[in-house]
Amino acid sequence: MSKPAAPLAVADPSAAACCAPMAQSRIPAEAAGSLAQAFKALGDPIRLQLMSMIASAPGGEICVCDLTPAFAISGPTISHHLKVLKESGLVTAERRASWVYYRPVPALMRRLSALLDIADQVGAITVKGPA
Repeated sequence: MSKPAAPLAVADPSAAACCAPMAQSRIPAEAAGSLAQAFKALGDPIRLQLMSMIASAPGGEICVCDLTPAFAISGPTISHHLKVLKESGLVTAERRASWVYYRPVPALMRRLSALLDIADQVGAITVKGPA
């Protein structure tokens, strides 16, 4: 018998709004949790592909009915991956009749991108090769 999973906390995308690029300053502990949850959600290849499909969807949203056929995995597995993306704060969902439509959360995506930005530090970083 499997043990029931602990409930996941839904990430608050606004909690990550405080951070400068990590190449410039340390990530505050209170922001690290929600940022890590979003990065962890994107760490799965299926979820990364789903996020790409959602973020690039014409009109800014996509129906689950258009996502499921793109993968050779079951509908319930796709639903699980979409739930993880939603709980991490990367997407929002709206039910319309029997279908659910997903939209990206651009603010959190911008925060993740800004956190990884090293453009200002490129000149300051020196990579030494073997001597």
